[in-house]
Amino acid sequence: MLRCRPWVLATAWLLAGLSSVAAQGLLGAPADSAAPPPAVLPPAENAPAAPVQPGSPTAVVRPFYEHAGLEVDPAQRGHFTDPAKSVLDKSDALRKSGQGECLDHNMALDNAEYDRAEIDKSLKTIEAVKGDEAKVVVAFVVSGGPHRLEWKFKKVDGDWKISDLLSVTGEWALSQYQCE
Repeated sequence: MLRCRPWVLATAWLLAGLSSVAAQGLLGAPADSAAPPPAVLPPAENAPAAPVQPGSPTAVVRPFYEHAGLEVDPAQRGHFTDPAKSVLDKSDALRKSGQGECLDHNMALDNAEYDRAEIDKSLKTIEAVKGDEAKVVVAFVVSGGPHRLEWKFKKVDGDWKISDLLSVTGEWALSQYQCE
């Protein structure tokens, strides 16, 4: 019998349709797994990465892992829609007023200190699209600790826009910040 981890429930619909081997490659093996993966399938870590399609939700997320702090840059606001855009706009207004900062500058990295090479080596993504909504789950290791974030998307005028960013590891959501 398998036990469910809380973060598995949060991303269950994302993993629907993925093979158990692919899911284990990003999320780790389930607790008390009695049967090993079939011998005919290669381990997920040896599977070649699928190319990122231009304009896909994963393509929108990638720059945030190439340039730390990009998510709070006002020049990037065109990649966001509400509720995330409203929170980011309120954070900008608070900063401009001189009253301080509302958001951390490395939310995409789960607010953790990091080593660029460590992120590049461990970064994995899974994308799921359902109609005009999508999710990209990102997993990486920082200082030996695993991190998982979920980027939520809505299709707006034919383009994928980030509607929220949630830390599965840190249990926070961008949409829940009160920047006032």
